Amino acid sequence: MFTTGLNQYSADDAADLHRNAYNAAFYELGLSWYWDANTGDDLAGIAGGRKRLQHYLETCQAHLLKVYEADFLIEAIQAAKARCYETMTASGTRATRPVNWAEIQRGEVGV
Repeated sequence: MFTTGLNQYSADDAADLHRNAYNAAFYELGLSWYWDANTGDDLAGIAGGRKRLQHYLETCQAHLLKVYEADFLIEAIQAAKARCYETMTASGTRATRPVNWAEIQRGEVGV
């Protein structure tokens, strides 16, 4: 299996890979969220994935915080994102066309 380091990616490729890994994690967890390039740019000013997720939850998905603890959601998302990112980079994936997993979910459930 071909393994590549993060340093072999341009900053844009690395950002796209991380965003795509988050989107895949959201899909894996059944969350119909999609972070496009604009959302990624908006969140880029917040240092650290945990803080970005915390901010996103508080500003865009606050209703979930009435049911779930933020730390629980963040841990689940970060774990799934890490698996997705590892799979992408281990296979030598470079930045690819983003997949809107939320649209796929809507089609699966007929929404």
